[in-house]
Amino acid sequence: MIETYKFQPANFNPDTPKELVLLSIIAQSFFQPFSLEDNLLVILTALTSGAGIGFNRAALFLKEGDKLKAAMWLGPRSPEEAAAIWTLLSSPGIGYAEIVEHNRELLTRTMTDLQPRLKVLTYSLEDDYFKLPALAAKNKEIILVKQAKTEPAVDPNFMDFVQVDEFLCLPLPAHDEVMGIIVADNAITHAPITLKDIELASLCALLAGNYIYTTRLYKRVVEMEKMAALGEMAALVSHQLRNPIVAIGGFTSQLLNNPCDRDKCQRNLNIIQEEIKHLENIIYKISHFLRINIKELVAIDFKPIIKGILERPDIMAKAKDKQIILRLPEETPFILCDPVYFEEAITNLLDNALDVTPSGGQIYIRASQRNKKWVTIIIKDSGPGLDQKAQEKMFSPFFSTKEGGLGLGLLFVKKVMETCGGKVEVKSRPGHGAMFRLYFLSKERSSNNEKDPVSRR
Repeated sequence: MIETYKFQPANFNPDTPKELVLLSIIAQSFFQPFSLEDNLLVILTALTSGAGIGFNRAALFLKEGDKLKAAMWLGPRSPEEAAAIWTLLSSPGIGYAEIVEHNRELLTRTMTDLQPRLKVLTYSLEDDYFKLPALAAKNKEIILVKQAKTEPAVDPNFMDFVQVDEFLCLPLPAHDEVMGIIVADNAITHAPITLKDIELASLCALLAGNYIYTTRLYKRVVEMEKMAALGEMAALVSHQLRNPIVAIGGFTSQLLNNPCDRDKCQRNLNIIQEEIKHLENIIYKISHFLRINIKELVAIDFKPIIKGILERPDIMAKAKDKQIILRLPEETPFILCDPVYFEEAITNLLDNALDVTPSGGQIYIRASQRNKKWVTIIIKDSGPGLDQKAQEKMFSPFFSTKEGGLGLGLLFVKKVMETCGGKVEVKSRPGHGAMFRLYFLSKERSSNNEKDPVSRR
């Protein structure tokens, strides 16, 4: 006997335990390409949805430097608006995606009107004396405020904004610091805030703090990687440009300062011209290889393109003392990509394979239909192979195992594959060459495609 179960409730159901609903709502952030703002909106949704914890409203304050600033407010502005919202959200078939989208639209509408008032709710975290709600962030503790209208610890500006006698302040902790706070209340229903409400809300606060911390940490890591890549690029560009620039400068000085016969002047000018071409090639690779712009994926008949690459004079010259073994099946689906970028990607891999394969060695090019979804193209060389460290860094910008290599070719191939919805895999070990397997989305041949397949630039 087999029994099947769903991972989480598909729709909001008032009979589902709040703990399960809370977990299910928050879990949506793992299934969607949400930004930090959307993830925080998911948290506020979990706090304010009727099937969730059920607070009427929730406000988010974020720590920015030494300031605590109001950043987001979710909830109805009047009993009439609340009734309309809750009627909509209780409709049959309303699921998580619908309620988050609804709350995103609600947030957009309300924030336009509330933004001027929210600007007033900014607190310095370096003051000697704190008022609520900032006190919760300073003390790193959950604070339930009752009889708020007569409580001297409550900031009058905040009290004027919320106009409620009971509210809950939830700090958002992460890694020994507080990333902000959430303030929740029941301004519409005036329902008391229970211990269970506080316990469930505290889980939301922990997750919100983690979202903010990890997002900011990720941004710092990305910036560090960008700076490291920029440093590598500066060093590499400086190294690559130095020799041709020095050569151009030296031979230009000879032409300007020393008389020379016609043959010597012509030789110097030819060298200068060649070095300028070298500079142009370096600049082209740096500017072109990292900028992939595919507006639309098209169905490509890849076999004529690969055969055309093998007939190029530069490829034939490199392969004159090596053997290229080509195996392409008679019938294969088309692949989805851009024909220009596809040709450049294959040429890059083949060029690398020819560079590392010794005289008398073999390069294999094979294509096959892996299944209905994927077509694979394999390029395998007979070179020295790659160790584990080189394989881990091979798609990093400016990493190259070739003398004088820019280290952009494999990164270009990877970017092309990702932009075309495919992927590239590498299998190699020292002494046994390297095999690159490219996965392309397939498209079945049809009568229309048969008449006009894309196979050339």
